[in-house]
Amino acid sequence: MSINPMALLGLKGDFDKFKDNHPKFLQFAKAFTRAGIQEGTIMECKVITADGQELQTNIQITADDLELFEKLKNLRQDM
Repeated sequence: MSINPMALLGLKGDFDKFKDNHPKFLQFAKAFTRAGIQEGTIMECKVITADGQELQTNIQITADDLELFEKLKNLRQDM
């Protein structure tokens, strides 16, 4: 799988817009990463659609997940 560098650069503007639109989410993400996500941590996600339908799931963080998070964090620093 290859990544188009120009498409990646285009995501930066989209991410900046997301940060502006949802500042509390990024504060939340910073708080839980500062707390230290460890292998075995359980993350839950709940979505309530516009028509009221609720969808919910969770994942237990693995060593592979932690490695991916670190790569994404490093990628963001390089931008």
